[in-house]
Amino acid sequence: QVQLVESGGRSVQAGGSLRLSCAVAPSGITTTSRCVGWFRQAPGKEREGVARIYRSVANTYYADSVMGRFTISQDSTKNTVFLQMNSLKPEDTAMYYCAAGTYTGCVTGGRSSFGYWGQGTQVTVSS
Repeated sequence: QVQLVESGGRSVQAGGSLRLSCAVAPSGITTTSRCVGWFRQAPGKEREGVARIYRSVANTYYADSVMGRFTISQDSTKNTVFLQMNSLKPEDTAMYYCAAGTYTGCVTGGRSSFGYWGQGTQVTVSS
């Protein structure tokens, strides 16, 4: 069983920055937690992938919509994953979730490969 807890979401002006954190427990990397991804869901829209990190070697993957603005990283213990969000836009407004998944999840980004999800943290960007 993998537990994930997100934090750091809040309201911010367009052009601003936020850093989200995702605490992953228990410590250590298992088959079902090789990858940690950030997803977001805006009202009335489907949940979409934002960024992913393959924890053992820190390979990263990004959605086109956030490439160059968002950075996913992890701390030295690999038990906390961050999403640094810069140059925020109103269209970035959403509930942000982190999820743990398999290696396939990192390669494909498919939600079905992520078996464990956090409760989410709200990001609101005003113009």
